[in-house]
Amino acid sequence: MKWIVGLGNPGPDFEWTPHNVGFLAVDALAGRAGIRITRPEGKALVGFGKVAGHDVVLAKPQTMMNLSGVSVRMLLERGEGTAADLVVLIDETDLPWGMLRIRDKGLNSTHYGLKSIISELGTDEFVRLRMGVRPEKLWGDRREYVLRSMGREERKVAEQMAIEAAEAVEVILAEGAEKAMSRFNRKASAASEDSE
Repeated sequence: MKWIVGLGNPGPDFEWTPHNVGFLAVDALAGRAGIRITRPEGKALVGFGKVAGHDVVLAKPQTMMNLSGVSVRMLLERGEGTAADLVVLIDETDLPWGMLRIRDKGLNSTHYGLKSIISELGTDEFVRLRMGVRPEKLWGDRREYVLRSMGREERKVAEQMAIEAAEAVEVILAEGAEKAMSRFNRKASAASEDSE
């Protein structure tokens, strides 16, 4: 069993914010696989099915972002899974809008949801797919930026990025993280390269 977890904040107020592109990507994957993410379990909404020949649990934690790790730990414990069975989809302000970056481990992240998961699981050795939401210019606080509503053009980019992220998860499951990295990771600026 594989656990595919998209991070975001629950509720309609956060639906179209940059911080919720993880939810968008899991929803896109669910749509492609014909899976409904509606069952409450482990402080999350989950759906069960098959993706790329693997039994999967698709999950959207219903804690706030900073407590995502509590939900992920509960889901893995209930399903007798390990961090090696986990793929986490998150937003990343260190990458430009629309860019994907897949990693199979890494501690150096500014993302509080990812930090929560690493803290709860006691390991950073799980696959994460980061989706770029960096603005051309950041005015004010980063936290305020990721929690504000997207503009029309940003929504279009987010929807396309969610589809591409769903495709990347399918490749991760079918062929492994390294193959997915070589196919989906693109060069970013030096600052982005150093962010994790």
